[in-house]
Amino acid sequence: MSNQKQNGSVIAIVTMMFLYAMISFVTNLAAPIGVIWKGAFEGSNAVGMLGNMMNFLAYLFMGIPAGKLLTKIGYKKTALAGIGTGFVGVLIQFISGSVSGTPGFVVYLLGAFIAGFSVCMLNTVVNPMLNLLGGGGNRGNQLNLIGGTLNSLAGTLTPLFVGALIGDAAKASFSDVNPVMYIAMAVFALAFIVLLFIPIQDPEMGKTGADTVFEHSPWAFRHFVLGTIAIFVYVGVEVGIPGTLIFYLSDTTEAGGGLTVNAAAIAGSVAATYWLLMLVGRMCSSFIADKVSSKTMMTVTTVVGMVLIALAMVLGKSAQVSMPVFTGTSFDMVTVPVAALLLVLCGLCTSIMWASIFNLATEGLGKYTAAASGIFMMMVVGGGVLPLIQNFIADNAGYMISYIVPFVAVAYMCFYALVGSKNVNTDIPV
Repeated sequence: MSNQKQNGSVIAIVTMMFLYAMISFVTNLAAPIGVIWKGAFEGSNAVGMLGNMMNFLAYLFMGIPAGKLLTKIGYKKTALAGIGTGFVGVLIQFISGSVSGTPGFVVYLLGAFIAGFSVCMLNTVVNPMLNLLGGGGNRGNQLNLIGGTLNSLAGTLTPLFVGALIGDAAKASFSDVNPVMYIAMAVFALAFIVLLFIPIQDPEMGKTGADTVFEHSPWAFRHFVLGTIAIFVYVGVEVGIPGTLIFYLSDTTEAGGGLTVNAAAIAGSVAATYWLLMLVGRMCSSFIADKVSSKTMMTVTTVVGMVLIALAMVLGKSAQVSMPVFTGTSFDMVTVPVAALLLVLCGLCTSIMWASIFNLATEGLGKYTAAASGIFMMMVVGGGVLPLIQNFIADNAGYMISYIVPFVAVAYMCFYALVGSKNVNTDIPV
């Protein structure tokens, strides 16, 4: 009986890891498709980013409903609903290619928004389930870090895979994306069929039923409330650091990073290296996460992160350094401002923060874990809010000054790791 239960847990863990990769696959489809729509509307950057914005905006609307859905129908059925929703979202994006002009773009945005619902629902499933399957604590954090590694790997490979199929996205038409859409829909359909026949049981830890009495809500726990703020600012840091760095390096005016030759290409490669370092950080930390607590990892990485950001703000482009950048197929040495190297290294620090914050904020929540996960997903909208504030400052005060936004955010996460993550509401029955 114990062997059967152990085998079921292994199957559940493997399935959640696959869903982790799917989340990144769906999210990263928006970037190359956005470049195509940008070209169709005569080079508007705002138009090119709208697909990504719709993905993030979906979290705000679907986060709490996804958590309630998880409570009512369980992990497997919520995952199936998320996969089915993803298929519909990709199908609508595929249909948009046959509608010309602005109406087609509106249909595409609708599809991207629905695909965002899918990603939100899948995220709501995998984070708490891996945490609970690991029994919480260090082991739960380790499983989420391993899943995060697969998520980063899929995020790195998806643009390369899409690029190989459609070539130069800037010169492609939407019909060139059709093979990608076919593959995406096939992946969703296959995942739905496979998951349908896999016997996954909801973890006993934190399990709820029709007779479960919820005397309180996740908001009754101080460490969870402070954790929602931490996850809000974290996503803003994760997106804002490389996003603003791209604008800084590609800006050939006096305000930019001082690059004059291939500035845009170098900026893109530097950003890709940041994401690659996040993958490396997640992979390496997954080997020690069962021995080193989330609190310790967050404390160390947030302190290092603050030092790196502060040095970048002070040094700026006062010196030039050579650094290896990932071009998609290999590494090449390029000369960049010292600030760029320091900010890229922040990818190693941000790599562990999502899993660690989630682990700390949901520790001890028991039957409130599912609802807490939905609230967490809603707070991902911070990935759209903080970078907007940062770039407003960059426009009016300068690029390096704008990094005060991620610096303050990382400082708050350091406070959360040291003080705010302690569960002071242990008297609440869970």
